[in-house]
Amino acid sequence: MRDRDVLELGNVSVQVLHTPGHTPEHVSLLVTDQTRANEPWFVMTGHTLMVGDVGRTELAATAEEGAQVLFASLGRLKALPDYVEVLPGAFSGSVCGRGLSGKPFSTIGFERRHNAAFRIDEEAEFLRFMSADIPVPPPGAAELRVVNAGLAA
Repeated sequence: MRDRDVLELGNVSVQVLHTPGHTPEHVSLLVTDQTRANEPWFVMTGHTLMVGDVGRTELAATAEEGAQVLFASLGRLKALPDYVEVLPGAFSGSVCGRGLSGKPFSTIGFERRHNAAFRIDEEAEFLRFMSADIPVPPPGAAELRVVNAGLAA
């Protein structure tokens, strides 16, 4: 699958958005139900944008390199209408974010107003934010990254 590919699934279309940052291969899936409207309904964001935070950037790259890429990816999600629902890949209890909510879904507009990381519009400020207070990596994170990247022997 490639960025901007559209999968037609009956009355539903799913647009692939390459949203790297948490990992280089990360994607978000923008879903439209054509029986309801020609506008997007929700976006499955994985660990790019979660309720209350964004994905950690230092597990697959340096914190700064990952944050630079994530900043651009978040810009793509910020361009979506406020009403679009956000269905993330993790919530409170996950080690992939720092301030995650226990609520399993949100909207672009709510996150734009109340998610400290998603609110940041200046890249330098975002890089500082993402490089501060980085939690300890979860056990086995490096090994899992090798397996997930398809590099395990």
